[in-house]
Amino acid sequence: MTSSPQPAGWYPDQQNPRMYRWWDGQAWTADTRPSHDAEMIELDIEGGHAPDKIRAQVAKGTQNRGGGVTGGGTLFSEPVLVVNQRAKLIEMSNEFGVFDQNGNRLGGVVQVGQSTFKKAIRLLTNYDQYLTHRFEIRDANHSTVLKVTRPAKVFKSRFLVTKADDSPIGEIVQENVFGKIRLGFLVNGQKVGGIFAENWRAWNFVIKDHADVEIARITKTWGGFVKAAFTTADNYVVEIHRPLRDPLASMVVASALTIDTALKQDDKG
Repeated sequence: MTSSPQPAGWYPDQQNPRMYRWWDGQAWTADTRPSHDAEMIELDIEGGHAPDKIRAQVAKGTQNRGGGVTGGGTLFSEPVLVVNQRAKLIEMSNEFGVFDQNGNRLGGVVQVGQSTFKKAIRLLTNYDQYLTHRFEIRDANHSTVLKVTRPAKVFKSRFLVTKADDSPIGEIVQENVFGKIRLGFLVNGQKVGGIFAENWRAWNFVIKDHADVEIARITKTWGGFVKAAFTTADNYVVEIHRPLRDPLASMVVASALTIDTALKQDDKG
């Protein structure tokens, strides 16, 4: 973007004329929306996120393991990631903003590759759960840092994690169908950790390394009455208990930022 309007709102993205980007009044964010008729159908009911609300969300959604610890200001170096989904009355593509524990924007998650045909399927049927879903994790400068693809599936889900240039990092593989969902992290065919739902409805997750030691936790938080009553949008907090090295660091960030919305597709049937 080359211009900086004053009022918060949606403005044409000069880098992609088919998209709008959200200006929060001070800076351009990672939130984008299509400039065609889909934006009118989806009926966005939420604007930017207020830092004070995010700090309150952190207080309710953490166990204070990362609270007060200064991070490095990136998606891979912060001990707490706050993930808030854009609330839409009708949702045809998922979008999340990612913030640090003080409410500073770190980046976002955007579902990509949603053709008009796939959006129509999502709007009118439940068949969308069986189709391929693609997500891009972007940093605060809107650059893609990770990609997550969930190929078309029947029973068990599988997620391919790659770098921005599509070079492979690993896979997240669903290990069971019934009961509390378990998914393993595979890198070059070797299990390096996994993500485990703490309840049958898969609202909260624990992430463990290869030694079965908890290294991160995902806790769903209350998004407010309007968001809960009229949309399927979710808010949650990710606590990363200690600095991690790649490829585990990328696997944890990829799973933490996309697993909830990717698994949500499986709940439609």
